[in-house]
Amino acid sequence: MFRFLIGKILYLVPTFLGITIIAFGFVRVLPGDPVLLMAGERGITPERHAELSAQLGFDKPIWAQYLDFLGRLMHGDLGNSLVTKKPVLTEFLALFPATVELGLMAILIATLIGVPVGVLAAIKRGSWFDQISMTGALIGFSMPIFWWGLLLIIFFSGILQWTPVSGRISLLYFFPPVTGFMLIDSLLSGQKGAFVSALSHLILPSVVLATIPLAVIARQTRSAMLEVMGEDYVRTARAKGMPTARVVGVHALRNAMIPVITTIGLQIGVLMAGAILTETIFSWPGIGKWMIDSISRRDYPVVQSGLLLIAALVMVVNLLVDLTYGLINPRIRHK
Repeated sequence: MFRFLIGKILYLVPTFLGITIIAFGFVRVLPGDPVLLMAGERGITPERHAELSAQLGFDKPIWAQYLDFLGRLMHGDLGNSLVTKKPVLTEFLALFPATVELGLMAILIATLIGVPVGVLAAIKRGSWFDQISMTGALIGFSMPIFWWGLLLIIFFSGILQWTPVSGRISLLYFFPPVTGFMLIDSLLSGQKGAFVSALSHLILPSVVLATIPLAVIARQTRSAMLEVMGEDYVRTARAKGMPTARVVGVHALRNAMIPVITTIGLQIGVLMAGAILTETIFSWPGIGKWMIDSISRRDYPVVQSGLLLIAALVMVVNLLVDLTYGLINPRIRHK
């Protein structure tokens, strides 16, 4: 298992290096001058512009700027925001819990609904449930997040007035953050109604963010279950007279979960991309909205380091998924 882990980690090194090149190059192709944006409406003289460009290292060749960026990165320095002057890592860690809370709730909704729906659709193949659920999954997968989010806001927040429109909690409640996770902090605050308010603010953006992963997980679970249900050991278990629930839950589902877990792990990247739009629509103060604001302000250190941190998170999740394979099926560790 240790050799399996080391091999996977070494595989991530060139991947991460390639991501640094992409992240560095991405912000450089964005139109606009960050020095002029820092100056704002006051304007700036050519002499002061040259001075600030030299201080920020923008006067160097691109390859020299990349090597400087890589050198700072090796020392754990992600740079400071050009706008707020705060370290990028500090801002990221302050906003990261909000995105994690939203993402965890979304993947929880997608998994708890998607897996059972996929299993039932496979068992009842060709039935009305199978056709309706898979058609719904296809529609959910094709649904643009920004359109779906606005539609739900209009219906649930505007017409029915069941859920808040934006934010993480009502302005009636205030307490210092302890963990950064609003659901936990609202419970720790002891304020009556704070947890319900935080949960009501979380439901709608979580549902919007979970829509595409839910559709993908449901379809993948159905496909994996149909493949496993035709195996000899499943037919043998049925021939022995085992209950259907035991055949499906013990013999079939466990082996079908390997591709499903792969799908769930890959959805983390989809969640991070979807969180950018979802957080913007619902004014959710997470790293997605932070990245959008930084792109519009040409805040180079925030954009490139933010992309790196998000990419590192996705790679760690994929590594954990690979390790989960080894726990579910030990034969994979020896391949």
